[in-house]
Amino acid sequence: MPNRGNQVVSGNDAMVWINNEIWDDISSVEHKITGEFEDVKFLGDKRTYKKYLGYTGEGTLNLNKVHSRGAMILGEAFKTGIMPEVKIILKIKNEATGRAERIALLDVTFTEFGASTESKSIITEELPFTFSDYDVLEVL
Repeated sequence: MPNRGNQVVSGNDAMVWINNEIWDDISSVEHKITGEFEDVKFLGDKRTYKKYLGYTGEGTLNLNKVHSRGAMILGEAFKTGIMPEVKIILKIKNEATGRAERIALLDVTFTEFGASTESKSIITEELPFTFSDYDVLEVL
């Protein structure tokens, strides 16, 4: 019987592109798409139904501080109010099976930037973001 553990994808097999540039200083990435629903009730019916209204997308990139990523993207944008166009592509590949999952996050807006600094510690940067569209490009 094959080792089932080899079928599980790990973060070591992930890659992230921001505007077609690989960012190799990312330590973790999280994104989620959340459906928005409204409760629907009817007289004489004790159940509550849900009406789908749309979705929101949000996430966070955590980076080892190698470059001034947040300042490069947002430093001038926050002052001028002109936000840059950003697209994120996330790819997770299972080396054991050769299969991959890829998703493109579109209309990305980074919402804050800064860094966390502590004595005797690696400096990290967190870039929270929202997105208004996405495309599933490939599934495992």
